[in-house]
Amino acid sequence: MASRAIRVVLVDDEIHIRYLIRSIIRTEGYEVVGEANNGEDAIEMYRKHRPDLILMDINLPLKTGDEVLSEILKEFPDAKAVMLTMVADTDTVNRCLQMGAVDYILKNNPVDEIRRMLREIVASVTQEEEAS
Repeated sequence: MASRAIRVVLVDDEIHIRYLIRSIIRTEGYEVVGEANNGEDAIEMYRKHRPDLILMDINLPLKTGDEVLSEILKEFPDAKAVMLTMVADTDTVNRCLQMGAVDYILKNNPVDEIRRMLREIVASVTQEEEAS
């Protein structure tokens, strides 16, 4: 995976959040291969692009982020998902982590903090895949 850009699907129903996260992803040298604004489209984007990482809001229309996570992991057990949330809803975040999300990012963190967290997440996912 190190020889090519990390491929990311970005899912959030708020266009300004997608814009912000997309710009962070791109400045880190990763590639946004698909975007969705609801849970149904998120699943289709994942199936279509099979990204290295999916960054996904927990609160989505049509299907919630945890429902999408469950469906994606059922079909693609090796999927790497990072949940995005505005509030630290610890119950939902913990449920997503227990289901198999690799981490979560608070969307209201400063941009530098989101960038740092994304780098750390990608590094750990990349190391995990290289080890297997």
